[in-house]
Formats: sequence, C-alpha cells, structure tokens
Amino acid sequence: MLDKNGIAKRIAKEVKDGMYVNLGIGIPTLVANYIPEGINVELQSENGILGMGPFPFEGDEDADLINAGKQTVTLLNGSSIFDSAMSFGMIRAQKVDLTILGAMEVSENGDIANWKIPGKMVKGMGGAMDLVASAKNIIVAMQQVNKAGESKLLSACSLPLTGVHCIKKVVTELGVYDILSTGGFKLLERAPGISIEQIKNSTKGKLIIEGDVPEMVI
Repeated sequence: MLDKNGIAKRIAKEVKDGMYVNLGIGIPTLVANYIPEGINVELQSENGILGMGPFPFEGDEDADLINAGKQTVTLLNGSSIFDSAMSFGMIRAQKVDLTILGAMEVSENGDIANWKIPGKMVKGMGGAMDLVASAKNIIVAMQQVNKAGESKLLSACSLPLTGVHCIKKVVTELGVYDILSTGGFKLLERAPGISIEQIKNSTKGKLIIEGDVPEMVI
C-alpha cells in the first residue's frame, strides 16, 4: 500500500516534457518533489506562480513564497510571480496541459467532488471548478477509502460536485485507474503488495479488470 508520497511519485510519471502542470492542494503538491530528471515542466500554482520547484529544505523557507495550499515552496530559474487574475486567465484559456487534484469522491463516470462536506465549514471552492472545467487532462490523487474504511471510488458521488465527466485517471494507495468514456474504473496497475481482491473490496463503483494487472513500479 502506498503512502501519500508514493501516490505523488507514481503520478509524477504521468508528467511529460514541456507540459504546463497545475498542482492542487494536498497530495498533488508533493508531485513537485518527484519530477523525473531530464523532464522540463512548468508547475503552476493558482495563487500566481509559474515555474514552481520542490518544497524547500528546513531552514531555507521563505514565508512570503507559498503555493495555493499556503505551503512554502521554491522557485526555479526563469519562474514568474503574478496576481490571481492572470493565473486564472491562464487556466480558463486552457494553457494548462495537466491538472492534478485531490478528491473526496470520484464517480465511475468521471465526476469529482472535492470541495465541500455538507454541514462542515469551508472557506470556499477555491480554483477547483475553474480547473476541472478548463484543463485538458485531469488526474486525481486520493486515498481510495475514508477513515471509516468506505470506498471513495463510487458509482455516483454523494457530495456536492465540483465537475462532471472530467476525470481521466485516478491514482490511489491501492492502484492506478483509467476512467472509461463508457463508465467504470479500469484497473491499470496494482500498488506493491496489493491483491486484486483488496482492490475489489475497496471499490464501490464499476471496476473493470482485464487480464493480469501488473504491480506498479515507482
């Protein structure tokens, strides 16, 4: 079973040379630490950074330099800082090739709920709605089961939706899944040491398994 860093490390393999990539709050921010050597990408943070680097080492933090999740970050050579209006102009103009988001729930049709639990106080949706409406490709980084052991890969989301039919791929502590245009989570890879039976027991939505599913290499 993968921890949060393992999920981020696996997703980093989806990042291709030359991409402009937005990292959402939570697990996605860790992807910046695992971009493969030789891959040049521009990481964008919706609060107004282009050219974001990995997290700083302890003692090197700059409290004025933060990502959208208010975590201190680093800047790469040639990076830019600008206001959020410019940032969302980039997003809405579809200049972002890949968005990596966290989620509370994902449905077998590619719907995502990642901003609100009814009855709980929230600061707002943030940029999630713009990102899911505008991104060319969206990957979700999430835990597959909640603290009660219930699946978060569902036939239909029960929480308020952020976007519909927009998620293409999900990476969890248990596996990697494509969401098919016809509906369903197609299992592509198993996390190290995870059995098919464990994945079946942790997936409430339609699960598609074809042939021998390999263990992921991270």
